[in-house]
Amino acid sequence: MDKSLGRLMLLLRNVLDEMGTWCGTSTARDMKYITGRVENEGISFLTISLPAFCSDFERCLDEGMVTHASFTGFARKRRGLPLFLGGFLELIFAREGGRLLDDPSIDAIQAVRQITLLFGKILLPCSDTRRRAAIRGFVETDNEVYRNEAALSLEKSEDFVMMSQLLWTDVFSTVSLRINSGELLPKHGPGKTADRLDGNAKYDQSEWTEGLEEVFPKHLYLVPNINHSVDHVTLLPPGAERPVRVVDVPKTLKTPRIIAIEPTCMQYMQQAVKREIQEAIEGDNLASSFVGFTRQEHNQLMAKRGSRKGILATLDLSEASDRVSNQHVRLLLLNHPSLARAIGATRSRKADVPDHGIHTLAKFASMGSALCFPMEMLVFTTVIFLGIQKELGRRLTREDLLAFRGLVRVYGDDIVVPVEYVSAVVQSLEDFGFLVNTRKSFWTGKFRESCGKEYYDGNDVSIVRVRHMFPSRRQHAREVVSIVSLRNQLFMAGMWQTARWLDQYIERLIPFPAVGPESPALGRLSSLGYETQRIDRHLHEPQVKAMRVVARPPVSILDGSGALMKVFLLAEERRKPSTRLQPVEGDYREIIVEDEKHLERAGRDLAVCIMPGWIRSY
Repeated sequence: MDKSLGRLMLLLRNVLDEMGTWCGTSTARDMKYITGRVENEGISFLTISLPAFCSDFERCLDEGMVTHASFTGFARKRRGLPLFLGGFLELIFAREGGRLLDDPSIDAIQAVRQITLLFGKILLPCSDTRRRAAIRGFVETDNEVYRNEAALSLEKSEDFVMMSQLLWTDVFSTVSLRINSGELLPKHGPGKTADRLDGNAKYDQSEWTEGLEEVFPKHLYLVPNINHSVDHVTLLPPGAERPVRVVDVPKTLKTPRIIAIEPTCMQYMQQAVKREIQEAIEGDNLASSFVGFTRQEHNQLMAKRGSRKGILATLDLSEASDRVSNQHVRLLLLNHPSLARAIGATRSRKADVPDHGIHTLAKFASMGSALCFPMEMLVFTTVIFLGIQKELGRRLTREDLLAFRGLVRVYGDDIVVPVEYVSAVVQSLEDFGFLVNTRKSFWTGKFRESCGKEYYDGNDVSIVRVRHMFPSRRQHAREVVSIVSLRNQLFMAGMWQTARWLDQYIERLIPFPAVGPESPALGRLSSLGYETQRIDRHLHEPQVKAMRVVARPPVSILDGSGALMKVFLLAEERRKPSTRLQPVEGDYREIIVEDEKHLERAGRDLAVCIMPGWIRSY
């Protein structure tokens, strides 16, 4: 067993011991069993087999008993529970028969989930075989979308259009007016593009499509004013547009995430249309009660309520964005031609797929398009209400929709609906070509999950996950940042024994003082407060000697027309800011330094390092 895997095993041993203390059960046999499986199977046992165990466990919670088909690959007692984690499972299910206890241990439920999911989403590259399978699945799913389009009946299409009108007319009308005014605010992101323009080079883009030109003239959106020429910009005719570039990125060791990198010009105007859709929805009382862009708390609170009262179900879709077809979006916008033209102009129609060449897309967009997230939510919500309408046996009215506020909510592919309409909603989703992941959808028991939070009978049973391998040197900056975050998450979750063990590991790498939750220092949270090693004589604030993250975008010089355009766009964005999602734990890809040097440095490929200094401790 190599050192990196050994460190993960030591962490798991501490988690097992602490969970055993919480629940008053021995975990010695469990650790021995894990060690034997890891020696034979390697890290895949931690990252694939244990999460599969948890998936069965959650399904048993929902069904109210341990079934014969559960826990494949794990030995079981005769007519009873699995031997692995048996001490915890006996606090949840009856020893004989496996029936869910009337009052199962909440601590034991959380313990099983914490132990089995600890490494389920660690960011490691998949094997080449799994990567190729995921790419092949991308193409096969898109071919299936073609078939689903052909199978969609005229009656269902007409119902979809009518429901879209009922739900989104005000939103789409508002966005259409903004598009017709020619005053949209485009935006370049920090990420990669299909034409491989990085950083500030995107502001000197030289490609535009004829489709974009019809809706978004380049002299209005590419240069700061009419005194600047657009003669250097090539107009690409239909069929000659640059395809998206399909790539895989780490998700789990079982399968990577497949995304599509958009051309610069497409992403630029997708961001503009997305901004208008988001603002229109957030300004509409009805629409904003059903979908959201930046806040997941609504879904999470509804999942909690559903777990406690049993009135709300949480549904999860498989391959959600890849199954939203261009036909779905065309039907959604059928009565709003201005918006339909704008969204059609910003849609990439072809993809450059590894080992498969250029593929014409049936899906509306893959992850990577700025419009993927908003359009899939609008489509899913429309289909959900078609299922509710069918169950009620009559056409819904606006008054009916108002009655469902607080009962239906969609955030990406995380869906919350009333339990009484689950069967009709699932059938409606399947009628339109979507796949409901029944292993991650819950409505019969007391377990619910949505948007990264899990609940059982109203109790939070969410867990902490390891995202990166452990660092062996302080120069491994991203891993150091991640392990500090992991330690503090464990501390806040009440796993103090494991947090103390991590303290010892981290202290061998960097100074690790106690700091407050808002301190920019890489420090440890403590129930005793923060340390003060000195008072800054100018700012009069307590400080400690600690490490902090220093991230600088790469050098990217911009001048001329592109520089002036960027200055104008940033000034307008500061005047009219949009809500931004916070970076996930340990992920610094979204850091953008917009200061006086933004014309010299820009982009996502950051040189992240950690450096010592005197830092505010509270």
